[in-house]
Amino acid sequence: MGLRPLGSARRRHLGDRSGPKKFLYSHLKCWVAIERAIRLATRRGVPADLERWRKARDAIYRRIMDRGWSPTLKAFVQYEGTDVVDAPVLLMPLVKFISPTDPKWLSTLDALTASLVSNWLVYQYDPTGQPGRGARREGTFSACSFWYVEALARAGRLDEARLAFEKMLTHANHVGLNAEQTSRAGQQPGNFPSR
Repeated sequence: MGLRPLGSARRRHLGDRSGPKKFLYSHLKCWVAIERAIRLATRRGVPADLERWRKARDAIYRRIMDRGWSPTLKAFVQYEGTDVVDAPVLLMPLVKFISPTDPKWLSTLDALTASLVSNWLVYQYDPTGQPGRGARREGTFSACSFWYVEALARAGRLDEARLAFEKMLTHANHVGLNAEQTSRAGQQPGNFPSR
């Protein structure tokens, strides 16, 4: 089995289904893997081609900053060449790719809030704007909503973070667990932690 070019994997359950795209999330996770490998090799004295790894990490960083940014939307986007945001961009400051107070990040956080947040809960993406998704509307995603809370807190928007966190708490079950999704009616469809 051959390797695919970086970031070209098709995400079957997310986003645009019209063909392979250069997803920012794929590039971000590659950056994280290389960055963490560099840290481990440096801290543990593990033999590694650090110069090559740093060049690869830096190339991915530049690609995300150049091609993952929409000047029109003033936000990091789901994939190269689009003006659509999706919730996985919330991981950017959480994995230390970008400062949580960087102006580009704060603008992205505002764009994401405007397009994917409803009543302090976060949709993973907007399926109504995705070709092939039809009018189906999935619930908000718990993981994305918790990422949102952390992104707000790290950006210094503590009152908003508290409200979003408290909203998530209202949807937890009697033992404090949240399902994968929360529907518009407050039900918990999708996967649910058990035993």
